[in-house]
Amino acid sequence: MNLLKRLAVPVACAMTVLAMTACSSSKDERRVPTPLTEFKPALTVERVWRASVGKAGRYLFSPIAVGDAVYAAGAGGTVAKIDAKTGKEIWHTKLHTDLTAGVGSDGTLTAVGAVRGGVYVLDANGKQLWKSDVPGEVISPPLVGNGLVLVRTIDGQINAFNAQTGELKWVYHNRAVPLNLRVSAGMTFAGDVAVLAGFPGGGLAAIDLKTGDDYWQAPVSYPKGVTEVERINDVTGAPVLVGAEACAATFQGRIGCFDANSGRPIWEQPFSSTTGVAQDGTTVISSDDWSVAEAFSASDGHVLWRNDKLKNRDLSAPLLLGPSAVFGDYKGFVHFLSRDDGSFVARVPTDGSRISAPLVVAGDTLVVQTKDGNLFGFRPR
Repeated sequence: MNLLKRLAVPVACAMTVLAMTACSSSKDERRVPTPLTEFKPALTVERVWRASVGKAGRYLFSPIAVGDAVYAAGAGGTVAKIDAKTGKEIWHTKLHTDLTAGVGSDGTLTAVGAVRGGVYVLDANGKQLWKSDVPGEVISPPLVGNGLVLVRTIDGQINAFNAQTGELKWVYHNRAVPLNLRVSAGMTFAGDVAVLAGFPGGGLAAIDLKTGDDYWQAPVSYPKGVTEVERINDVTGAPVLVGAEACAATFQGRIGCFDANSGRPIWEQPFSSTTGVAQDGTTVISSDDWSVAEAFSASDGHVLWRNDKLKNRDLSAPLLLGPSAVFGDYKGFVHFLSRDDGSFVARVPTDGSRISAPLVVAGDTLVVQTKDGNLFGFRPR
C-alpha cells in the first residue's frame, strides 16, 4: 500500500473540508506501535501530584504554565488554576458551555475557546470578564499578553481582542487552502511588537500586534503532489522563538529555522510533523509523522541523533527539559530521552490515556495533561 494513500485516510477524516461524506481505513502493519523495551534508568522522576479538569473528548486541551501556576481546561467547561508545587486548586470555574480549546493566560487573564466560536476570558480570580465570538471553530489555545487576547480559527484567521474589554482590534486573514489538518496550531509572541504564527499551506508570518499587518511572510515549505491530500502542507504546533531564531515544522514538508527579524531562512531539512518543534540555543527537536524522534543542530540543521524506538506511538509535541527531551505517547507514558544521543533515560506512566497536549514546566515541576483530563506533576531528580 502506498504510504501517502494510507495516510490520506485518517488525515482526510481530520480535515476541515467543505464536503466529506465518509472515511474508512484498513489495518497497516507498518503502523503497529513499537513495543516498549526495558532499559536502566539514568534519571529519577517522581510523581508529586495529580489533579483533574475533565475529559478532552474529541478536542486537544493544552495546559499553560505561568510562574508556579498551571492553567488547564476540559471539554465539559471546567477551567482551573493549579499550584504547580502542590497540585492544589487556586481557583476553579465551571462555564456553562462545552469547550473546544484551552488555555491561554498571562497569569492575570485566562482565555478558552468554546463551541460555535465562543471566546471566554476570565479575570485573576477565575470570574468571567467578557465573552465574544469568532467566525469559525477554535481548536488552538488562545494567546494572552501585551494587552491582547489572540484567537485563531481552524482556517488560520487570527482575531485580536482588547484583553480588558473584548473589543475587536484587528483580524488577520490567511490565504485559503482546499484542505487543512485538524491539529492545534499555536502562536508565539515575539517580544511586545509581533506574534509569530504558522498557517495551512506552509507559511510562517510575523504579525504586527498594533495593526494586524505582517512584517514578513516566509514559506517553511511548499505544497507538492497531485491530489489535494498530497498537497496538504500545514505548519503544525506553535513556532518556537529563541533569541532571534524562530523554528517551525510542516506536515509533508520541512523543518527549519528563520531570522525572526526578517523571515530569512537560516536552515531547512525535509521533514513531516503533525506536532511541531521544541528548541533551545543549541538544539531543535521534533518527531515525524511516524513518531520517530529526531534532533537537529539549532545553528545549521545537521542531524544530531535519531530515535525510532517509539515509532508509531503517536508522540506528543516535544519538550526540552534540562538534559532530556521529553515526549508523551498514546498509552499515557512520558518518555525522557538523553538530549546528547537520544537514548532512554527515564519513563513514567500516567493514567493510560493518550498524551496529545504539549508538556509544560511550571517552576521545577513538569506538568502533563492526558486525554482523560488528568494532570500529573512530575519532578526529575
